[in-house]
Amino acid sequence: MAFKAIILAAGVGGRLGAPWNAAPKALMEFGDRTLLARHVAILKDAGVDEIVIGVGYRADLIAAELDAIGVGPNVRTVVNSRYREGSVVTVWTLREEFSAGDPVLLMDADVLYDARMVRRLCESRHPNCLLYDADIEDGEEPVKICLRGGQVVDFGKIVTSEHDRHGESVGFFRFSAEAASHLARIVDGYVAAGRSGEMYEEAIRDLLRAMPPDTFGIEEVTGFPWIEIDFSEDVTRAKTEILPRLTD
Repeated sequence: MAFKAIILAAGVGGRLGAPWNAAPKALMEFGDRTLLARHVAILKDAGVDEIVIGVGYRADLIAAELDAIGVGPNVRTVVNSRYREGSVVTVWTLREEFSAGDPVLLMDADVLYDARMVRRLCESRHPNCLLYDADIEDGEEPVKICLRGGQVVDFGKIVTSEHDRHGESVGFFRFSAEAASHLARIVDGYVAAGRSGEMYEEAIRDLLRAMPPDTFGIEEVTGFPWIEIDFSEDVTRAKTEILPRLTD
């Protein structure tokens, strides 16, 4: 199956602080390659030819990196001029990409991860799928996927639904063409209602609730090395713990 990958890379990375937030987090280097270069290589190796990157903060630097790694015409950017608002605005800026009739892989740009995780998403039997890691820390920071009877019943940093177990979301999603179009309509409603300060995960939570209960499945990636780069300590852990374990 042919997928379009949409990568969210518009944010400032304010929680990371200096010196790392002088450029988009997607341009942080691990093992002499930027996160962005790793995304492109992993996606192409998985057979994903069309890659759209939502950019905003220092979009010029991302464009320069794409030129440097020689990505070709099937990798392009869409600029979110309102990138200082919530991440839901970046998804809204990309709404035409979600509504184009293609199955979509949606990915956060600030993740260092094992290539097998993308292949697991692409090869899943579930047309709509979330990557699920059972090793989750306590607290409000991790984005949670909640399951009851094997079905996804809630999603987000703060969850309210009764559930049997929960794990952490990697920030990578697979949507059917129908679900992707539905997500575009939801974020359009957010912006129209003045909710541009929301994080995009809230829109995905609304999507889960709007569709039949068995629409979304999970693929477990527990034990695979990955980390989202949000804080300075994440940079250290990425270099010392995650990078040495990667198989790509």
